[in-house]
Amino acid sequence: MRALLLLWLTLTLTLTMGLLAAPARAQIPATLVADSVTVTPERQLIARGNVEAFYEDTRLSAEAIVYDEASDRLTITGPIFIQTADGDIFTAERANLDPRLENGLLIGARLVLNEQLQLAANQIDRVDGRLTQLYKVAATACRVCGGGPPLWEIRARRVIHDEAAGQLYFEAAQFRIGGVPVFYLPRMRLPDPTNARSTGLLIPRLRTTDRLGTGIKLPYFITLGPHADLTLTPYLSPATRTLEARFRRAFLRGDVEIDAAVTSDDILDGGKTRDYVFAEAEFAWPGNWRLEAQLQAVSDQAYLIDYDYSDTDLLTSFLRLGRITEDSRLGFDLTVVESLRDGDENELLPTLLPSAVYERVLRYPGLPGALTAYAEAEVAVRTSERDRVGRDIVRLGTGLGWRHQSVLPGGLLAVSAAGVEVDRYRIDEDSAFPDHVTRRTPYLQAELRWPLARTTATGSTHVLEPVLALTWSDTYGGRVPNEDSQVVELDETNLFALSRFPGEDAREDGWRAAAALSWTVARPSGWQARTTVGRLLRASPDPRFASGTGLDGDTSDWVAVVGLDTPTGLSLDARALFDDDYDFARTEARLDWSNARFDLAATYVELAANEAEARPAAVAEWTFDADYRVSEMWEVSAEARYDIAADAPKFAGVGVEYTNECVTVGLSVSRRFTSSTTLEPETDYGLSVGLNGFSAGRQGTPVRSCRN
Repeated sequence: MRALLLLWLTLTLTLTMGLLAAPARAQIPATLVADSVTVTPERQLIARGNVEAFYEDTRLSAEAIVYDEASDRLTITGPIFIQTADGDIFTAERANLDPRLENGLLIGARLVLNEQLQLAANQIDRVDGRLTQLYKVAATACRVCGGGPPLWEIRARRVIHDEAAGQLYFEAAQFRIGGVPVFYLPRMRLPDPTNARSTGLLIPRLRTTDRLGTGIKLPYFITLGPHADLTLTPYLSPATRTLEARFRRAFLRGDVEIDAAVTSDDILDGGKTRDYVFAEAEFAWPGNWRLEAQLQAVSDQAYLIDYDYSDTDLLTSFLRLGRITEDSRLGFDLTVVESLRDGDENELLPTLLPSAVYERVLRYPGLPGALTAYAEAEVAVRTSERDRVGRDIVRLGTGLGWRHQSVLPGGLLAVSAAGVEVDRYRIDEDSAFPDHVTRRTPYLQAELRWPLARTTATGSTHVLEPVLALTWSDTYGGRVPNEDSQVVELDETNLFALSRFPGEDAREDGWRAAAALSWTVARPSGWQARTTVGRLLRASPDPRFASGTGLDGDTSDWVAVVGLDTPTGLSLDARALFDDDYDFARTEARLDWSNARFDLAATYVELAANEAEARPAAVAEWTFDADYRVSEMWEVSAEARYDIAADAPKFAGVGVEYTNECVTVGLSVSRRFTSSTTLEPETDYGLSVGLNGFSAGRQGTPVRSCRN
């Protein structure tokens, strides 16, 4: 019987609800299912018993529906359930609506937005399918159990929901916690759960520190069109008056972000204004052109640490323009640095560092391999004009190199390289060096690799690869100051390089050979292990490599690397530098573990004492950062940094976050134990409380269950 009614009513409502409502546009038929249907002489269609109606993507269920042709209205008797095309849900006791459910009145109603925010009202008015007016409203995202008050709610005389704008407008709003009124606002606007981006107040945060006392941060988000926004955050405490700002702008080919703050506090003598600005920009243009810019500036050394903006101790600002193609590279760079470290005098450091480089790969028919030609210019400028300590340098460099790779019988991979590099230096304000110096460095290199692979019966793949490289180079010309190669490290990444010096002011000379053996195994289950061991041998020692670098003498220290990856998300990387007596100059290890409930990142570093690297005593420390999801609602985190050599902590912090369908609460405490001439040890407490249900991005939060 219901199937016959469904067929008949589909045809009937196509004519009645479609043609009568708006003949100016094409109509989509409505479908109605009910236990019984009658048509009165007054041309009223009455459906009773388990009534369900479908129109476009809107679904309606009720106990009874009466459609009056003369007024083109639906009178609906509840319990009523309406689900709109965008997912909003209306429930009511009775209603009077137009056939499209876009205009009308619902009595004893409730509105649920995006399955997150529910608004109960005595009456709901629908206007043109866009505006929904609710009267005597109670709004909350919390699950209500046993008739008791929700964790939080907003009571209002009237609420207007603008679906197109994604906004909720409250009149005479009263915010309650556990049923107790907390504060009152005559008018208030909040984004609805579908609005991902809207001007308004963000989650406040309480912060307590030893130096600044207890204060509150009130971030206010301002949209500046579809592609830009500004966040202003007043930070107020008994010891500080701070305004933080973040500006973001997205362009068709790039983006800009600026973080800044200005402060008046009681930390510095005389109440000096403190401020900082960090800005970044990145753009990409046709032809592979790329522009990058960064600005970092701060009023004093301790400001960034005092307010937890950054832990950097070296400010770097730059402007870079470059273009990389398949066979060429062109780049321009202007960098300015400023040290915040205790004991550093910026006027004695090279703080202005402009440079330019052009490199091109040349291939000629009949010539095996490829030629690479380059030209570059580098400048290092100090603000001091004192002799020697105020030295300025300009270097012009050019070079031509040839490289060829081939496969020999037996699977040997052979690489041959040869070239020459020429540098011209201009040295100012340093009487220890001539004003102009020219250097020439020819070089030769040959490298052999022999990868051997085997697959076992269990499906595991083993790869064993011995590598041997023989290199010669010699530098002719005058002596130059070493600005860019003062710190030298030996590891697996530069074992087979032409030079272990990281810059151009120093280059290795003489004959040397590098040898290594690597082994990798991969199992079908996803396990993979790898290790590499190698060292460098010289015809004669290079006195420029100090003791402790692992490069002094005619044989270097051993370089050892171990790695492990598992299908459970565990990853381990460790490397060490040690001599024949197993005295370790450097040891590093990093452990990462990530799965559905746990994230861990831990590192261990140990460096032997090295006067050449301004490290008179050994350094050893470990750090870790972990997050553990105890349940759907609870997550805890911890981080620490410990100085093993000094047997003292440097930093420690813990945090806990609770999230349910209506609230997110975060609590954190951390302590910095280190001190300097401008910094003191400090403890930082943080508390943030966010109401879920407003603005997008909160869907899918865990929902509490009610217990009897």
